Amino acid sequence: MIENYTVPHWILFFYIYCFLGWVWESAYVSVCKRKFVNRGFLKGPFLPIYGSGALCILIATIPVRGNIPLMFLVGMVSATVLEYVTGAVMERLFRVRCWDYSDKFLNVNGYICLSSTICWGVMTILVTDVFHVYIERLVMKLDLRVVNYAVLILTPTIAADFVTSFNAALKLRDALIQNDRVRAELEKIIERKNALEAELERLSAQRSAETKSMLETGLEKMAESRNILGAGLEKVAEQKNVLGAEIGKMAGQVQEKTSVFGNSLSEVKEKAYAQIREELQETYIRFGEYKEKLRTSYTKSTRGLLRRNPDAVSRFHKESFAELKQNLIEKLEEIRR
Repeated sequence: MIENYTVPHWILFFYIYCFLGWVWESAYVSVCKRKFVNRGFLKGPFLPIYGSGALCILIATIPVRGNIPLMFLVGMVSATVLEYVTGAVMERLFRVRCWDYSDKFLNVNGYICLSSTICWGVMTILVTDVFHVYIERLVMKLDLRVVNYAVLILTPTIAADFVTSFNAALKLRDALIQNDRVRAELEKIIERKNALEAELERLSAQRSAETKSMLETGLEKMAESRNILGAGLEKVAEQKNVLGAEIGKMAGQVQEKTSVFGNSLSEVKEKAYAQIREELQETYIRFGEYKEKLRTSYTKSTRGLLRRNPDAVSRFHKESFAELKQNLIEKLEEIRR
């Protein structure tokens, strides 16, 4: 009967399997989450990966129909390749994984795994020898005009849903990228602040060492002067005056240099800290404004996309994605209240 399929027939089969895939996936995830989850990339009750997988299986197994082992193998391989390509393209495009098999046994980059591959093989036999027999019989009984009308009605509806969901995924990607950029900018400024503090501490230690050395030199000169004073009692008054003048001069120099150094270091510190504080303040303000914008400016479609994919992950933006999901939870709580 496959040779009798027209293009509208294939399109209608695609939509039917998209719907059946959504029923299966939503039921499975809802049971696991213990609440209803409208699973999938689209808002409507359609999962394109299942529709694409079913058509891939039906077309790939045409040459080996009737041979169960070969049908199992061909359908398993073709559907698994489709799942891998779809997962890789979606992650490259949106920077987010709607499904992730990284913790599964014998997975390949988290896009496919042994259990999902075997499931595709089992699904191949079920689709070709069980489900499609009844679906084909039902569809082929319909008048071709009914099939065409059904396709004409469903196609723009699903296309509009796809465009909306695609835009929501792009907005989510842009939010993740922007959030990471702000985080990186903030980290750079904090690193500059820490480096400047370390440099100021080094300068302070260096100046302290110079002051200590100056004082030690002064004490040595004082000791020499005392020795000279003890050598001749007749010069006591003169050496006392010289010693007092020398000590006073050295004390003045030490006090002057210490004061100049203290003022200079304070000015450097204040100037550097003022610049860092200003940059930090501006970045914190931008970061806060951006976080608030993320929290309040979620479109309904973006929130729906995250709700429909509760196990979605992002390898490229782990912290930002976790933060966005937390913001979503807070937003949903506000809506419920």
